[in-house]
Amino acid sequence: MRHEQAAAHAADGYARATGRVGVCMATSGPGATNLVTGIATAYMDSTPMVVLTGQVTTELLGSDAFQETDIIGITLPITKHSYLVSDPGKIESIVKQAFEIARSGRPGPVLIDLPRDVMAAKCEQNGVKNITYPDVSGHVGNKKDGEELQRIATYMNRSERPVILIGGGVKLSQASEELAGLIEKGNIPFVSTMMGIGSVYTSNGFNLGFIGTHGNELANRIVHDSDFILTMGARFSDRSTSIVKEFAPLATIAQIDIDPSSIGEKRGASG
Repeated sequence: MRHEQAAAHAADGYARATGRVGVCMATSGPGATNLVTGIATAYMDSTPMVVLTGQVTTELLGSDAFQETDIIGITLPITKHSYLVSDPGKIESIVKQAFEIARSGRPGPVLIDLPRDVMAAKCEQNGVKNITYPDVSGHVGNKKDGEELQRIATYMNRSERPVILIGGGVKLSQASEELAGLIEKGNIPFVSTMMGIGSVYTSNGFNLGFIGTHGNELANRIVHDSDFILTMGARFSDRSTSIVKEFAPLATIAQIDIDPSSIGEKRGASG
């Protein structure tokens, strides 16, 4: 790439197109900071990505050395996990951990910061098999609650104007076929966020288009008048809800998401 930012966006695009983990790398200092916009994009849109950055030697860390930048501190809010490698013998296990964390749960970017002396050191291939993964439960979760699902089903069956709101998480979790079956079985109309477009076959007669400030008038009106909304893999960004207090004032909202922190974050929801 001619520019590091292009490398980050290319890795993001590769992951979206293939479903595999995208990879990008840059040198220390300004090279690493040029990746930040692409890392933030991957984090916001739940794209699996591993980012490799160069760093000054370990003995110079914290000394304001030439092109030394605390890239881990800079990207802490926009990564699932970060590593500063100090032992060349751990590179193999750290890289394996990074790829697994990037694609598990709610996907996202993982950063590996590599000091120059660590990269230049000799090490042996260990053939690591049993890897202990760091706890990133603060970012992702995968707990199924049968009672909550039963409550959602009860609300849906009792509702008169139900709508399903589809987000990008449906595609990421490969749940498109199951959701399409639910829509057709229940004859339930659905709307999408921008990230959710294409998650379900759009010519089945139930698709009302995407919602929000740039969405379709019909989709926004149906959501506004609905009495129950089942939200799948969406996080209620302001582009979808516009004025949060005025969003779907008549509706009970149930939200299903692999990331517990996304549930009820913007608009009160159960589930």
